[in-house]
Amino acid sequence: MGDAIDATNAPTAEGFIELLTPLGSTDGVTSAQRYLEPGHHAADLDIAIGARMGEVFALAKACTDMPLSEVEVLLESPVHEARVGAVSIMDFQARRKQTSSERRKELFDLYLRRHDRINTWDLVDRSAPYVVGGYLFDKPRTPLYELARSEVMCERRTAIVATYYFIRQDDTADTFTIAEMLVDDEEDLIQKAVGGWVREAGKRDPQALLAFLDRFAATMPRTALRYAVEHLDAAQRAHYMALRGTA
Repeated sequence: MGDAIDATNAPTAEGFIELLTPLGSTDGVTSAQRYLEPGHHAADLDIAIGARMGEVFALAKACTDMPLSEVEVLLESPVHEARVGAVSIMDFQARRKQTSSERRKELFDLYLRRHDRINTWDLVDRSAPYVVGGYLFDKPRTPLYELARSEVMCERRTAIVATYYFIRQDDTADTFTIAEMLVDDEEDLIQKAVGGWVREAGKRDPQALLAFLDRFAATMPRTALRYAVEHLDAAQRAHYMALRGTA
């Protein structure tokens, strides 16, 4: 991709895609398909060009100052890596200390309004913690509970993934509460998120994790349970896996 990216002059969606397109590779397309599993994205015409994620992130970082109107145009692209770029720009803006409270709200509003284009698990994971969780940290968290009740898988995933920002601030209550709402979800990608996020919350509050497992280990999906107990000691893992009847 070269030593530098010239995207500093009012970066646009069109300019981003012009710089992104040469980064594609045939070998990378196969790897990228894991983000586009059937049933896990909204548009059957979504395509991947096989660009390396590290290069996409670097390009997005160079375009951090892209206006949100252009970011929304980028979200409209059928190219998966273009939308990775869009949510990465949103994430970089949300993380930036000098970003105004008004812009943080605009980022949050754009995320929710165009969740139809944030339609794969990696797009959610790339942006929900800071764009959604960071914005809601000092505000009522009702939107997360509304998302947790959504019929759309990626919206439910946003509900729990966004709480990662809270976990980093030693605030784990919403993670466990939303995990409880989603603990019986039939989607594998939700089960992985539930297990993974209660595991991370448990690093900050081990007793809350054990209390969650005491309530749900016997009935929660095996995938979620395996993720949840991953960092427990061997005896604890064996105990909770035995409750579920899994080896």
